[in-house]
Amino acid sequence: MLQRSVAASIERFWPTNRDRAETVGPRASPVEALYDKIQELSPQTEAQRSLRSQALTTALDLGRMLMLLFEQLGSSIPVPFLVVLVFWLCIIFASFGLFAPRNATVIAVLFVCALSVSGAIFLILELDRSFEGLLQVSSAPMRAALAQLGQ
Repeated sequence: MLQRSVAASIERFWPTNRDRAETVGPRASPVEALYDKIQELSPQTEAQRSLRSQALTTALDLGRMLMLLFEQLGSSIPVPFLVVLVFWLCIIFASFGLFAPRNATVIAVLFVCALSVSGAIFLILELDRSFEGLLQVSSAPMRAALAQLGQ
C-alpha cells in the first residue's frame, strides 16, 4: 500500500504525460488511506506497539508535509505587485537613460543592469512555481524511494 501511495504521489506531482492538465490539490490522498490501515492494526507485543506508534507518527508527518506542499502550490506573488514593480523599474531605467550622457559605456552599463534586474525577477518567478518551468523540484529522490520499496 505504501508503494502504491508513493507511485500515485509521483504521478500526481511529476506526471509522465505532460499534456494532461491535472491540478494538484488536497483531495483524498493515498496517505490518508495508509494512515487508516495503520490505525486498524492491533499490536500484540510492546515492540509492535512501538512500531505502530512510529508508523502513525511518520504517516502523520507525511500528511502534514503534503498539506504544506498544497498550500505552497499557488503563486505567492500577486500580479498587481509584479506589474507595479516592472513599471517602477522601467521608470527608473528610463530616467537613467534620459539624464546620462550618450556613450557606449553608459549604454553597456544600463544594458547589464537591466539584464541583471530582469534575471532576478525571472528567478523569483521560477522559484515561486516549484513543479513547472525551468527550475523544478527533482523527482529523483521519490523515484529512488519507490525503487527501494519495490525490492
